[in-house]
Amino acid sequence: MNQDWVRWHEAYDDPASYLSARLACVQAHLSDALTAAAPGPVRLLSLCAGQGNDVLGVLPGHPRRADVTAVLVEYDGHNAAVAADRAGRAGLTNLEVRQADAGVAANYADMLPADVLLLCGIFGNVSDEDVRRTVLAATAMCVPGATVIWTRHRIPPDLTPQLRAWFTEAGFAEVAFPQLPAAPLAGVGVARWPAAAHRSAPGSSNAPGSENARSSLPEGRLFTFRGAD
Repeated sequence: MNQDWVRWHEAYDDPASYLSARLACVQAHLSDALTAAAPGPVRLLSLCAGQGNDVLGVLPGHPRRADVTAVLVEYDGHNAAVAADRAGRAGLTNLEVRQADAGVAANYADMLPADVLLLCGIFGNVSDEDVRRTVLAATAMCVPGATVIWTRHRIPPDLTPQLRAWFTEAGFAEVAFPQLPAAPLAGVGVARWPAAAHRSAPGSSNAPGSENARSSLPEGRLFTFRGAD
């Protein structure tokens, strides 16, 4: 994969860019998801988090900040360092930036299942088969009532109709798939795992990293980056 992910982030500096429009939408839905999360601790997991713009643009000033424990998983060392520095300067002591391969669920199994799961910047860079595998895996990565926020470009052939169908077929309820006038080729989806889904057996634990939380994770890789679209 030859993509320069550090330079890729420079587009966020342009308020008229595709990425800036997508980011604003993701941040708005993340803020809503944190507000709507059940009272008490909130586990937030962001895969392929880059420099942390999705989360770090919301969490420092959010009313639920103190409730949130977050892990941002990013493979690129420079981007991970930028995110960690930003989190430190914001005083987010319950946020960890983990430099690791997000395609391997074992690298963040200790944070599963999550209350909020961000799958942003992934689905346009992996195969359709990997997209579907990750959607199916998300059912084991979420607590009942969890919110998933995902992105995928809409450049033809537009995979987002099929992607939305895969989430629905897996048992998620679609919350939003807004049109973005400033970025018509950007797709942002929001889905919710049903509150009654995957209830634990009496006496079992659904705490992060517990055996019950890990038991349904798929074996092997979820996805492999093949380059940016």
